[in-house]
Amino acid sequence: MNAVEVIVKKKAGKKLSEEELKYMIEGFTSEGIPDYQMSAFLMAVCLKGLDEEETVAFTRIMKNSGDIADLSAIKGRKIDKHSTGGVGDKTTLILSPIAASCGVPIAKMSGRGLGFTGGTIDKLEAIPGFRTSIEEADFYRLVNENGISVIGQTAHIAPADKKIYALRDVTGTVDNLSLITSSIMSKKLASGADGIVLDVKCGKGAFMKSEEDAVRLAELMVKIGRADGKAMKALITDMNQPLGLAVGNSLEVREAIDVLKGRGPEDITEISVKLAGHMIHMGGKAESADEGIAMAEEALNSGAALEKFKEFAAGQGGDDRIVDDFSLLPLSGKTYELKADSSGFVEDLDAMMIGEASGLTGAGRQTKEDVIDHGAGILLVKKIGDRVEKGDVLCTIYSSDEDKLERAATVASHAYLIGSREVSPPELIRSVIE
Repeated sequence: MNAVEVIVKKKAGKKLSEEELKYMIEGFTSEGIPDYQMSAFLMAVCLKGLDEEETVAFTRIMKNSGDIADLSAIKGRKIDKHSTGGVGDKTTLILSPIAASCGVPIAKMSGRGLGFTGGTIDKLEAIPGFRTSIEEADFYRLVNENGISVIGQTAHIAPADKKIYALRDVTGTVDNLSLITSSIMSKKLASGADGIVLDVKCGKGAFMKSEEDAVRLAELMVKIGRADGKAMKALITDMNQPLGLAVGNSLEVREAIDVLKGRGPEDITEISVKLAGHMIHMGGKAESADEGIAMAEEALNSGAALEKFKEFAAGQGGDDRIVDDFSLLPLSGKTYELKADSSGFVEDLDAMMIGEASGLTGAGRQTKEDVIDHGAGILLVKKIGDRVEKGDVLCTIYSSDEDKLERAATVASHAYLIGSREVSPPELIRSVIE
């Protein structure tokens, strides 16, 4: 077997065996196959595709390229959540304490962000003292004691994916359904949970722009997870406008706490409660998803989820006083208020543009080495369907750098469409893939 034969075979649209896929992935990971041959292979996959059987095999090989987390030391049925990413998506910070307060152990490995905002780990590190890198024994202990721990994903989880994704990113081979699926699921399956609830976004601020493509992605991920013995479910959710009002690490921590106090924006509250409800059901703590959602709502209303968040933060060295004193969280000192130049209604709010503007403030990173400004970002005031008068503040932009602030404001000004039509916000949850 050699790389050229495998590339030519896939270029001709022929099905590859698991042995051939393993040869390519393991050969590239071990540096036996050079970048230029793997690039040609990935392009052939993008042009000719992988069928379902090939995609399952591709995912399995990448999952097995590194460590498989053993969570057997943690009591109970461990349930994970994965989002395909979006603007203002801080659901992990909310649904994890909700589900944990209902008895579902949350042993989660998350990543850092690359793009317009930080990932879950970056958001948590906005909390003074919070440690996302802890010993394995402490990780297990915290989940058993507090019901929840979230740590950074190690380099030993699916290392093949890390190396292949870096190549896809610079060779125009990111947008392939099978490659997207295998990248996500190889890491999730290696993380050791018993079940996974997927939040698959669609719309302007999501990778999958159409609902149809999001459903195809969700169905494939669910099938691959089940083939690996995991309980699986996916929700298709809207990402045409940002989720909630806060975009940026510290700002999103504040909003997550507001939701846990029962005073957060409706959209981020709704999606967090429903995702948590499905996790509670999958974790065996409710007889149905509807009962799980009702339990999640009660955990929010009773204050149990907020107390669980405080336990979670303190358990990993974080200052839990932030719950009652937001001034302890970082906030960049320079601000710009973007104001409406006409009266009417917000007919559109482009999530991707707001995301790009947030990245320009310093809230995101363009390379893995970039340092995030945890206090930077955007706080929205108006969203789709809201009435505005000329001069009303549409959003407030935060940054530590005047030039960054200016560039972000320019981009954000193009995100809003003010018109005469009274419109409704987009439907938040489109469907559930069982």
